[in-house]
Amino acid sequence: MKKVALITGGARGIGYGIALGLVKENFNIAIADIQDEQKVAENIENLRKAGAEVLYCKCDISSSADRKRMIDEVKKKFGHLNVLVNNAGVAPAIRADILDASEESYERVMKINLQGPYFLTQLAANWMIEQQKTDKGFSGCIINISSMSSTVASVSRGEYCISKAGVSMATKLFAVRLAEFNIPVYEIRPGIIMTDMTSAVKEKYDKLIAEGILLQKRWGLPEDISKAVSMMARGDIPYSTGQVIMIDGGFTVERL
Repeated sequence: MKKVALITGGARGIGYGIALGLVKENFNIAIADIQDEQKVAENIENLRKAGAEVLYCKCDISSSADRKRMIDEVKKKFGHLNVLVNNAGVAPAIRADILDASEESYERVMKINLQGPYFLTQLAANWMIEQQKTDKGFSGCIINISSMSSTVASVSRGEYCISKAGVSMATKLFAVRLAEFNIPVYEIRPGIIMTDMTSAVKEKYDKLIAEGILLQKRWGLPEDISKAVSMMARGDIPYSTGQVIMIDGGFTVERL
């Protein structure tokens, strides 16, 4: 029986790259995304052509009702869940100095980037524990996609940085809580990755990369994140719960 991975924000960008990687690892895939299915139909069909059964759930990760419905749909379709990848996230709609940023922007970003995955993890973790009780061969893990912004301050998008710092703490909390069930929890912190989210600032980052802001002078790609997720999902690092992998081209290496 194939393992199942649920990937939030999985219809495009980093999430879609992760989905493609896990299909190669012989996973069936549940995709949760805010997009109408017809808008991402080509990507979903590509996953099916690659050999996976795919469930698409249109879901607002910030909605409690949507999260519960999504888990129920995965249960109905596949009957089990082995890997949750908390990838969905947004940048502020307007990059504003923290002296001017609005409460509305803060609340939106925090609900999607932190509150949503926190309580989705709660749902998924409880289901994984139930599966473990009935299936001695069950293996599962949870993977949080945060950002180097969890530790790197960016004053034009403070709400984003705070949300990702919260995801980093959530990784530790769930790693501690789920250790007794042998369900590892991991975190990946991407750096400057070429996606729709960064397309608006491409020129800025092209210049910074050319000037040497990264040790490895190129943009990160979704497949860079996917490779790390696949390693975790395969169970290659089972003795490393709570650990963080930086996929940032060396940005956060301190140097003179």
